[in-house]
Amino acid sequence: MTKVLAVDDSKTIRDMVQFTLEQAGHEVTLAEDGQHATTMLGGAPYDLIITDVNMPNMNGIEFVRHVRSNSVHRGTPILVLTTESAADLKMQAKEAGATGWIVKPFVPEKLLQVIAKVCP
Repeated sequence: MTKVLAVDDSKTIRDMVQFTLEQAGHEVTLAEDGQHATTMLGGAPYDLIITDVNMPNMNGIEFVRHVRSNSVHRGTPILVLTTESAADLKMQAKEAGATGWIVKPFVPEKLLQVIAKVCP
């Protein structure tokens, strides 16, 4: 079972991600923005982090940088799940340490395939 931290300011997206992943047997913890998610990281370790880019308080790129600055989570796969598709944002996320990029709306099967690749 994969322990996943899903970060998105949209309750609808959080609910969709949670439903999709729990149906596939993953354990999901939810956070509403990067700042909230940083407090969640203080607990048990996660096998995967999924984050949006555009969020209040701490956006997804800042959150990825924060995660990568912590040695405990330096190797944790991070997927960016966002409506953004701009190449410069993808590059910023990659430079910050993101593992992959998925554009919303997501197809549940594709999300699960990507998770299977980054969390063997």
